Amino acid sequence: MKKIDVSLNNFKSINSNIKNIELEGTKTLNVIKSSDITAFDEATFARLNEIEFQNGIIEVKVYSKLLPDAPTFARGFIGVVFRVNKDNSQFESIYVRPTNGRTTDAVRKNHAVQYFSYPDYKFDKLRETEPEIYEAAADIGLEEWIQLKIEVKNSEASLYINNSPRPVLVVNTLKYGTSKGGIGLWCDIGTDAYFKDLVITKTQD
Repeated sequence: MKKIDVSLNNFKSINSNIKNIELEGTKTLNVIKSSDITAFDEATFARLNEIEFQNGIIEVKVYSKLLPDAPTFARGFIGVVFRVNKDNSQFESIYVRPTNGRTTDAVRKNHAVQYFSYPDYKFDKLRETEPEIYEAAADIGLEEWIQLKIEVKNSEASLYINNSPRPVLVVNTLKYGTSKGGIGLWCDIGTDAYFKDLVITKTQD
């Protein structure tokens, strides 16, 4: 188990603007997607330096606000990328949409959690070809700390939220199999994203 300092010098900006900000008395890593990237589910994250990850547990607390100029379809997109290849052109990801967590819209509510695999399996393709398989409901909201725990083992990944004993999402077959790579803290359009308490536990590959 390794607790990661979220200091700026431990991360590299990938199509994003990153800085350290104190929020509620705690140092956080703030990540905002670059305005140059207009597509969704892209490589827009803060990449942790000098780590290779295949199997294990990634834990982090995330806090999502909407930017003042966020589009109406913004959902507070925030999450984690893992097994990122060297040039950031391929990775796995699980993220949350906090505005969907407690909505009365049943369809949106079931889209509070999302898995995608970059670049070939973004949310829209997965929603069209394998509907409801890679999305799930979760009791989450904007402007509150949400604890994410992602367990990765070979070609499987499970997401636990706020210390729940049961996963809210289980991905039985990661699209890129058992690849290895980096870890990053990710956000998408309209999100003012904050991260703290990052802990990585690697298990035997």
